[in-house]
Amino acid sequence: MILTLSCPDQPGIVARVSAFLFERGANILDAQQYDDQETGKFFMRVVFDAKGADVEAMRGEFDDLAKGFSMRWSLRDPKIKRKVMILASQQDHCLADLLYRWRRGELPMEIAAVVSNHPIETYANLDLSDVPFHHLPVKRSTKLEQEAAIWKLIQETETELVVLARYMQVLSDGLAAKLEERCINIHHSFLPGFKGARPYHQAHERGVKVIGATAHYVTADLDEGPIIEQDVERISHRDTPAALIRKGRDIERRVLARAVRWRLEDRVLLNGAKTVVFTD
Repeated sequence: MILTLSCPDQPGIVARVSAFLFERGANILDAQQYDDQETGKFFMRVVFDAKGADVEAMRGEFDDLAKGFSMRWSLRDPKIKRKVMILASQQDHCLADLLYRWRRGELPMEIAAVVSNHPIETYANLDLSDVPFHHLPVKRSTKLEQEAAIWKLIQETETELVVLARYMQVLSDGLAAKLEERCINIHHSFLPGFKGARPYHQAHERGVKVIGATAHYVTADLDEGPIIEQDVERISHRDTPAALIRKGRDIERRVLARAVRWRLEDRVLLNGAKTVVFTD
């Protein structure tokens, strides 16, 4: 079982949580905690074994404890895999990587659907035979109708997490709000940042020395959601725009995969406009 919690910091939280688990015969396998001195909030993730325990009863009993500390908390059985929907567009490198890691057992999830605004022929190099694929085309005049179809599919499949695997459509404020803390995006991120068309060409023209990528939660503020993971790679004057694109794809793949896995493993806790990530 995995217990995560956040609450205003005060003495006795760890002692009470540990005692609660001990009294119910649980054996703590891993525990991580963080006290944010700036915000005065406390965060904790505990992995424990509670063989034979009545989980629903434990949830009800823990809720009584949690109320006393004003906790936001979750208690989940990691054997029950979360349902994940992947949204993709023409670029398939992140989709391909997620499918590979899922098939290898690296990502503990059930793929509820792969949704694209491009037809399945776009992904001729990928094996999509064992996943439900939905082509939902979109243009400016049909954006709300297309998003309504996506939301209906999310509800019908009981999707718990949506991953934008280089999905080149900006979600409306309404859909972003519905998916609060349930939708992860991957974004090319440079120092300095280059927005708009052909970012790698812009970076090449400016002679940047570092390129990178950022995985973050989706919010109504475009590319401003709480950051989950980032990575960078040094480049040189020898790198062409094509080389930057190739290296950028590699960074995007690994950053998105880490963010998705950490979210599936209950390692990501929201801390205002930031996140606390209990890495493994």
